[in-house]
Amino acid sequence: MNTTVSRIREIAHWFPGRAAEDGAGVKLTRLLDPQLARQADPFLMLDEFRSDQAQDYIAGFPPHPHRGFETVTYMIDGRMRHRDNQGNQGDLGPGSVQWMTAARGIVHEEMPQQENGMLWGYQLWINLPSAMKMGTPGYQDIEAERIPEARLDSGVRVRVIAGRFEDTIGPVADRPTEPHYLDVQLPQGARFAWVSPAGHTAFVQGVSGLTQVGSQIRPLRERELVMLGAGERIELSAETDARVLVITGKPIGEPIAAYGPFVMNTPDEIRQAFDDFRS
Repeated sequence: MNTTVSRIREIAHWFPGRAAEDGAGVKLTRLLDPQLARQADPFLMLDEFRSDQAQDYIAGFPPHPHRGFETVTYMIDGRMRHRDNQGNQGDLGPGSVQWMTAARGIVHEEMPQQENGMLWGYQLWINLPSAMKMGTPGYQDIEAERIPEARLDSGVRVRVIAGRFEDTIGPVADRPTEPHYLDVQLPQGARFAWVSPAGHTAFVQGVSGLTQVGSQIRPLRERELVMLGAGERIELSAETDARVLVITGKPIGEPIAAYGPFVMNTPDEIRQAFDDFRS
């Protein structure tokens, strides 16, 4: 673990999750709101869906369009099916990831593959630079077995979905925002330290348990998200058995014009997106 002398990234903003609905009435916790996208560049939104009550999720996310960004769906428990108008389809089970690049446009659906039990996962939206917004759509269906895990002497386990942690490299690479997406599980009393890429926006999302972030005394709880300030090293310590998502990305630094499922650079481009979808 890299613990060379460097500045700790402390909490800059603290966001409690708020109840929301999307799709055909799926109950969500909105952890990163699109209204905060300018300070979270390149990240646009993060939602958690987590319920063992079928009425909270059974209607799913029927066909809907996207343009101008990427969506990343990470399943913790339960099963979801993806289908889109590009001919892609996938069955997301526990531990699997769907990385979809909407680019110039894609229409897809995400529907639960169960009628009862726990459905639990996260969907992250990552912006694309203007030069790629009208590119060719893409899709990666990543099975749980393809996601490598680093195990540290302290008992900490790090699943690497994108980017790298020490010598462990995730299956998602060559993305324009150079994202790192780590699922970190810490036993009580364990510590985690990682030097994040220089200049990256970084946040930590509480999945379960109580986790101290940097020198902050109040622990991060589940369904809370913290944006980190300037520095190099991300430090965590677990007050209880805990699990967090640690995510970083290179800022794009371009204007953002967003409306519903479309994220472009100007209002005219948003109007064009609606015209293109209708036609």
